[in-house]
Amino acid sequence: MKIVLAQLNYHIGNFELNSNKIIEAINKAKSKQADLVVFSELAICGYPPKDLLERKDFIEKTLNAIDLVASHCVDIAAVMGGPSINPHSKGKNLYNSAFFMCDGKVQSIHNKTLLPTYDIFDEYRYFEPNTEFNLVEYKGKKIALTICEDLWEKQPVDNNFAKEELYTISPMEKLSQLKPDFVVNIAASPFSHNHEKIRTEILQSVSKTYQLPLIYVNQIGAHTELIFDGDSMAINSKGDVACRLNYFEEDFALIDLDEIENQKAEEKEVDYIEKIHDALVLGLKDYFGKMGFKKATLGLSGGIDSAVTVVLAERALGKENVRVLLMPSEFSSDHSVKDAIDLANNLGIQYEIVPIQDIFKSFESSLAPIFGDLPFNIAEENIQARIRGTLIMGLSNKFGHIVLNTSNKSESAVGYGTLYGDMNGGIAVLGDVYKTDVFKLAYFMNKDEEVIPLNSIVKPPSAELRPDQKDSDSLPDYELLDEILFMYIEKNMPVSEIIEQGFAKEVVDKIIRLVNMNEYKRFQTAPVLRVSSKAFGYGRKIPLVAKH
Repeated sequence: MKIVLAQLNYHIGNFELNSNKIIEAINKAKSKQADLVVFSELAICGYPPKDLLERKDFIEKTLNAIDLVASHCVDIAAVMGGPSINPHSKGKNLYNSAFFMCDGKVQSIHNKTLLPTYDIFDEYRYFEPNTEFNLVEYKGKKIALTICEDLWEKQPVDNNFAKEELYTISPMEKLSQLKPDFVVNIAASPFSHNHEKIRTEILQSVSKTYQLPLIYVNQIGAHTELIFDGDSMAINSKGDVACRLNYFEEDFALIDLDEIENQKAEEKEVDYIEKIHDALVLGLKDYFGKMGFKKATLGLSGGIDSAVTVVLAERALGKENVRVLLMPSEFSSDHSVKDAIDLANNLGIQYEIVPIQDIFKSFESSLAPIFGDLPFNIAEENIQARIRGTLIMGLSNKFGHIVLNTSNKSESAVGYGTLYGDMNGGIAVLGDVYKTDVFKLAYFMNKDEEVIPLNSIVKPPSAELRPDQKDSDSLPDYELLDEILFMYIEKNMPVSEIIEQGFAKEVVDKIIRLVNMNEYKRFQTAPVLRVSSKAFGYGRKIPLVAKH
């Protein structure tokens, strides 16, 4: 059997675009004499559709689009993800389903059993779990159709199941008892640089455990925070990856099921920093493209965060669509302004210089009767940040440019940023990238030529909001800070266990206190492009007023 893996970039709720892409891929697969073409989870409507699934008109359009796609499945079969209706349900009436289509219509529907409710997933809010297990018989082959987590593990289920199945259920164990010839898994698995290898290992383990070939199809593209990397693959019954599609781009591959047993794809090691770079470029590109935005703006300071952000923007949107403001204050160093100008010229982007010193003086004058003789402190620092935020938002409003937030994950974690100032923005580009990785991104961007001035990378980080200010005045060294933050945020380790790793108690206590007390700031900031297993945003739900 010849099978096509169709790795596509969908747009939530854009049924015309999604249908056209899928139909085009079906026709292309026909021209390759393929027997079967496989698309990803919820492909027809885009993933994740969230509360759109509760709208009657959304479901009607979805079902009409499924019928349209099925009508093109003549002389070929297709597996495609989409929601289906359970007319007998007394609660949630939808399934997350895989549709098997051939002879111009939907022949069978296979529903997802294990509905994820962790991190950014909330499928149990919308879907009912599957309770029936059947194979597809097509051209002399028996196919086990699975959806994402159904391939992965046992997990608790609810009282809809028979009594003997209340505790755990493994869809693959159930399906394997029916003696399939191979497995198809359609997925919507988002990119995470620190979990990516685990996904491949799970897929390989399933193939080896059940001694079955596996066809895995993921989507690519970004939907606000979530970035999907593709990495679709065919794995033989020995657990060898026989065919692997590209990361972060649409791809199309034809495999012969009878030949993959003797095939092993050449594995190319790609550094995680390169993958984060490509993920962020895709995330920006799709955020703008799918929202109908075109031009971006930000404040370019000469520091490393704004430098890395503007390079990502130029690579995602093109130099003609990026415009920046340089807003030096009386505390800005000459080399910071020069570094920002050099970077803008290197990229060929438009820039303007708007000094804020006079504006700041007018604020000081207006507040003098209130502030009196109180010393210069964080109030004056934040006023400068908010002046810059106001200026960049003014440019945004006047010309329709979307502001890019440049805060990194380390600073966001400990509240080292000003609400309504440097925390402004429509999308947080580096909000899931620790400062140590921001430096690595900068060096990666300079691997072929010096795009970012070296001084922006090697000089001590500073907000330049007071004389001779450095980040190290307020924060531990970033290598130390990031290591502790990773254990607390990504690994959810208790403070006591972090201290047991050899860190000074006073340092750990200070960092964790800063993380907890600044939850309210992160609650008000822009969506964060997610590249790790635990990003700030709707995948990390912490009460604002908790005492823990």
